[in-house]
Amino acid sequence: MLVLNVLGTPSAKQDKIGKPKGNQLKISVTAEPTNGKATDHMVRFLAKQFDVSVKDIEVVFGQMNINKQLRIKSPKKLPSIITSNSIHKS
Repeated sequence: MLVLNVLGTPSAKQDKIGKPKGNQLKISVTAEPTNGKATDHMVRFLAKQFDVSVKDIEVVFGQMNINKQLRIKSPKKLPSIITSNSIHKS
């Protein structure tokens, strides 16, 4: 199980995983922050990045907030920004 503390940025120019800020990973998505759509879009984007299905990513808290915690079940791959930084893995 991989636990990510996320600082989300909605309405970005592109979907991307940025550099860590403190203990949070910056993740930008193109979706608008309306009714949790940006978080849903983020989960779909991250599912591709970690090579897991959408149902393998749980939003622990922060569905409607820029500060979130996500749990990713058995990621098959890790984006390079994560492998080069220490992120909590349990």
